[in-house]
Amino acid sequence: MMNQKPYKEFLEDKIVVADSYGVEIDRSKINPIALPHQKDIIHWAINGGRRAIFASFGLGKTLMQLEIARLIIELTGKPFLICMPLGVIGEFRDDNNLLSTGFEIKYITDTDEVDDLELAIYVTNYERVRKGDITPDCFGGVSFDEASILRNLKTETTNYVLKHFKDINYRFVATATPTPNDFIEILNYADYLGVIDRGHALTRFFQRDSTKAGHLTLYENKKEEFWKWVSSWAVFINKPSDLGYDDTGYNLPKLNFHEVEIDNTVEGVVTNKEGKIVLFKDTTKSLVDTSREKKESIEIRVQKTFDLVNNEPNANWILWHHREAERDALEKKFKKFELKSVYGSQSNIEKENLLIDFKHSKFQILSTKPEIAGSGCNFQHACHNMVFVGIDYKFNNFIQAIHRCYRFKQEFEVNVYAIFTNNEREVLKTLKEKWRKHIELQTEMINLVREYGLNSDKITADMKRQIFENKRSAIIGNAKVFNDDTVAVHEQMPDNSTDMILTSIPFGDHYEYSDNYNDFGHNNGNEEFFKQMDYLTPNLLRTLKPGKIAAIHVKDRIRYSYQNGTSFTTIDDFSGKTVSHFVKHGFYLVGKITVTTDVVRENNQTYRLGWSEQCKDATKMGVGLPEYVLLFRKRPSEMNNAYADEPCIKSKDEYSIDKWQLDAHAYWKSSGDRFMSYEELAASDMKSVFNRWREFDKKNIYSYDEHLKVCNDLEKSNKLSRLFMTIPPTSPTDMVWTDVNRMNTLNANQANRKKEKHICPLQLDIISRLINRFTMKGDVVDDPFGGLFSTAYKALEMERKAISAELNPSYYDDGLFYLKSIEYKINVPTLFDLAI
Repeated sequence: MMNQKPYKEFLEDKIVVADSYGVEIDRSKINPIALPHQKDIIHWAINGGRRAIFASFGLGKTLMQLEIARLIIELTGKPFLICMPLGVIGEFRDDNNLLSTGFEIKYITDTDEVDDLELAIYVTNYERVRKGDITPDCFGGVSFDEASILRNLKTETTNYVLKHFKDINYRFVATATPTPNDFIEILNYADYLGVIDRGHALTRFFQRDSTKAGHLTLYENKKEEFWKWVSSWAVFINKPSDLGYDDTGYNLPKLNFHEVEIDNTVEGVVTNKEGKIVLFKDTTKSLVDTSREKKESIEIRVQKTFDLVNNEPNANWILWHHREAERDALEKKFKKFELKSVYGSQSNIEKENLLIDFKHSKFQILSTKPEIAGSGCNFQHACHNMVFVGIDYKFNNFIQAIHRCYRFKQEFEVNVYAIFTNNEREVLKTLKEKWRKHIELQTEMINLVREYGLNSDKITADMKRQIFENKRSAIIGNAKVFNDDTVAVHEQMPDNSTDMILTSIPFGDHYEYSDNYNDFGHNNGNEEFFKQMDYLTPNLLRTLKPGKIAAIHVKDRIRYSYQNGTSFTTIDDFSGKTVSHFVKHGFYLVGKITVTTDVVRENNQTYRLGWSEQCKDATKMGVGLPEYVLLFRKRPSEMNNAYADEPCIKSKDEYSIDKWQLDAHAYWKSSGDRFMSYEELAASDMKSVFNRWREFDKKNIYSYDEHLKVCNDLEKSNKLSRLFMTIPPTSPTDMVWTDVNRMNTLNANQANRKKEKHICPLQLDIISRLINRFTMKGDVVDDPFGGLFSTAYKALEMERKAISAELNPSYYDDGLFYLKSIEYKINVPTLFDLAI
């Protein structure tokens, strides 16, 4: 192709490192009050333009944001916006006075209050952002302090921020280490900063759980690359020494975490959440159960809190609670103490003043919720004792609240008391597990910071090592297979050397099959995927004999709301784009074979076809996605009769007219007949029902009403599965294949041997039919995306030759196992041979 860059350069361009959107500033312009580690981070952040500062509690995030704001105002000539939790504004005012930035801090509740001509540091709270009162048009930069609203992509606030704040070039996040519950928070930060598309990151780094929609696990072999990518746009720092500086004054005191269990055993009749009488109290992990437990145990938890505080009646305390009823009970119980509460219905000014007063030890006990004062406030000089009057599953709120006192400059040991009932042990166990993961995440990132510092160029150079180099090949019988990039393999193959191409191409960037940049799934969207295919497809055409068939297995792709910018799921016509791609490179489309899939299984994987949602609004629901085998042909050398240069000849005995009719004709069913009655269905096991349905559906004229009645009868008898389609439609034509055994793959054998399953194998039934129809014995079948060498396996079994390439070393090794097994089966003498 014209203007096509060298293939290696294309692969190196895939290296995912955050681009620079800022400018290089003179370090001497940074306020000398800033400490060395703070100066490094300020310089790095402005140079990057869109960066995250994940700095531990007490390392100066407030100061760094204010200095970044000052420098961005001077660069852009526009005011700067800092969004923050309620009650934190006083911290920024104090540090702004210390820095003497020259710009006033102004609190706003609406962007109409911003004077375009006045250069100032405007601050607001997330409540105003949540209500949509703040728009970004007039600001030169924005920083999110303790950006908790970005943790959940599904929230209205997050969607607002991701959409509207991207108009600002200079964007920053400053918070403590992200929570490790999952990685969505980090991806949302990246999306907000504009360093990667969230959908691309999900595909690139995370393994999808095909049994549970939305459940993602970081690929084990992608952990290093993931954290290197994160460290190209985010700095994790626990101490100044992480960046090579002295830790004097930054040693944390001892943390004493006290687990305080209290008994809440119910006397008399015990009921569950449905109100039914049970033997034991329900202690499951559901939010309903935990909420009920908290409601029932307020009195004993508040009493235990009082006892703890009463042991040190002269000390200052923070009492963290979650319910208004708890606040009321605490205020009544602690009347002899100087306790003041900060709660939601107070004005922002009132909240701010109370929190500042507590910071300066103007009263003894602060009672509030982690959601209100658990982020941003610095109470290390005022307090070193706190009680969680109750616990819940919200780890981020929990850890943030602890660090209001447990932070640098704290002079005393910090005592944290977590009160829970005997029915809440699972809650505590979950919190502690999240805490363990939190420490693990911090360790991962700190090690990278210590290794690379703030040098993205060094990270990029190191990541280039992931270009595939360890090439291997093997010959097993009539199959030649390669552990290599398929582009490199096909570039070396001779012209007109294969009789058929049969493969399942990667479905764009939907999956990644290996940890190398050579992986075709390792691309940012379909456009980049087909750019890589541009290096392969011309070689597929060149190596295929004139007139021969390329059978390409594909499936259209689901595009979720966060990917398509809507509130509903759409379909990406990936099969159509595949057709356009192959036609562009000189292939001719000659047919499409449809392979139906199980709509119930698909919904369990994607949650996009749910019956409940269908009942709420049918207009938002699509249909199940079939798979397709696209049939392309390379034009023959001679066009007078359209025969291939080497025709695929079959005898009429071998390929009968009835077989031809089914292969060549699209078949539609209509009208109807009766199947089994409700009584018969109720009395039969599901295997018998399934098999009888298939026979009935093949031999009788189809009736939608009858099909629906059978499903309805099964539902009445509680036999309609929620895991798979119990009574699927069947077809007698090879234009639509409904009888494919979806477990009939080498992948199933691999799972039986307790090996990792290949993500998207092609069924052996499909491979056999295609090889039988389009090749003769002795022909060469090429599979450029070999996987477990399923195509080569069936080619050998059917007395053909095979050539195949696979990038993943593990798949290659497993594929060799299968090829050796079929080669042994072919060559082993039969009992009849031995008798002779």
